[in-house]
Amino acid sequence: MITDEHRRSQTFSWVDPAEVLKTASTMSGLDAMRALANGELAPPPIAALMQFSPVSVENGKVVFECQPSEAHYNPIGMVHGGLVCTLLDTVLGCAAHTTLPAGTGYTSIDINVSYQRPVHSHSGPLTATGTVVKSGSRVIFTEGSVVDNTGRVVATGTSSLLVIAGR
Repeated sequence: MITDEHRRSQTFSWVDPAEVLKTASTMSGLDAMRALANGELAPPPIAALMQFSPVSVENGKVVFECQPSEAHYNPIGMVHGGLVCTLLDTVLGCAAHTTLPAGTGYTSIDINVSYQRPVHSHSGPLTATGTVVKSGSRVIFTEGSVVDNTGRVVATGTSSLLVIAGR
């Protein structure tokens, strides 16, 4: 039986993403990602929910950290693979974003993730790096990895992203 002593809770808040987009869409992708990293732009709601934060941003490369917790656990007692996949999707997309001019968007065409070891609440912070392999005006190809707090790779991924001009 579940009792109150077993219950946990987590609260998070976010800024209206439409308001953030008004500012971010006037900036190059690199400038927008830098503004996000230095706190000039509020993070998207998913970053607050999943505890992602940018650590470094350069043209064609981003690094994010994520603090996994029990709130991310699946029924078999480890962090759900969806958290790691979403973290990879984030850094792969954000790396692509750093190469785009103002007013240009993107969306994932595909993502391929290879999990290499389980993640637990004590595995963090996780560090995810996304890098552009090939930039293009229609499709951008990226690759990335996630390492745990001991430097062990927990997952790798690749993605193809469709460039969407003139949002």
